[in-house]
Amino acid sequence: MSQYDWSLENVKKGLKHPGRALDEVALEYLYRFPAARLNGRRPIGTNVFDREWDVLILLDTCRVDALEAVADEYDFLGAIDSIRSVGGGSAEWIARTFDEAHRREIANTAYLSANGHLQQVLEDRRHEVDPGKHLTYRALRAMPTVGIDALGKAEYLFRYEPWGVDGERGHVDGMTPPRYVTDRAISVSRAESYDRTILHYFQPHSPWVSNALEDDRELYEYEDDWWGYLTETGDVETVWNAYLDDLRYVLDDVELLLENLDAERVVISADHGEAFGEYGVLGHKIGSLHPKIRRVPWAETTAEDRHTREPTVSEPDDARVDSESLEAQLEALGYKV
Repeated sequence: MSQYDWSLENVKKGLKHPGRALDEVALEYLYRFPAARLNGRRPIGTNVFDREWDVLILLDTCRVDALEAVADEYDFLGAIDSIRSVGGGSAEWIARTFDEAHRREIANTAYLSANGHLQQVLEDRRHEVDPGKHLTYRALRAMPTVGIDALGKAEYLFRYEPWGVDGERGHVDGMTPPRYVTDRAISVSRAESYDRTILHYFQPHSPWVSNALEDDRELYEYEDDWWGYLTETGDVETVWNAYLDDLRYVLDDVELLLENLDAERVVISADHGEAFGEYGVLGHKIGSLHPKIRRVPWAETTAEDRHTREPTVSEPDDARVDSESLEAQLEALGYKV
């Protein structure tokens, strides 16, 4: 736990939602922290570098059953297999995936990410240098993680229209829209050559903004603070449908992507899934072994560049995002680090 967990505000939240307080304290110390530490000594799950692929598309928080639910709407989605993720959250997935054992493969990989944990874990090393961080986040220091320079290429796509920025394509309360990832992926695939490319889309991670963008409105409670909404109402159907709509939002872009790059082996997967109340758990956290969180899709397809899209996004500069600003963004999006 961080030094701020026992603030008056958090105590009040604990009294209002005792189940969440139990999750933050008992499950954190007795279950997730030991699991994260064990994951640092011996990988729990399948490292994606041990599988065959040319392009790996990560849909943040995408569950296996969610992808199955919309599969018949997209021709490029056929049979959907699954693997066990190496992380219960994005930071853990990055720390455990980019490890010393796979340094050779990592050196020939381009990683284009709309998830800010790429910088926090591989460049800032916040889990190693900041003793005030959350308990399970600090557990990542036990993992044999390489640095950002080990990658063949790394692009911080979370610089484009992040949370709190009123951009032309996204929602001020959302995160980097899919089109930025798609455009950069197309540009890199046409101009540069890497053995492997990882494209990390932020969606369908909450907040779920697709319907609000279409209706030009602010987010409803169930699209923004879905934990609070679900805890108070028990309305899983509304939350699930909003989540699926943002999955469609990103899959529409994946469809565009697949007709604008050449790749024989494309895999659509996720860094981790999401829990919507199964076994009393909500969301996703480092160290979680929950089956809905650790079991992620593995859907194979192909891509052929038919030049139906000319990218309009230039390469971001390689400057780091200010650590405090990046941390504020991640915390606003539900990451307690």
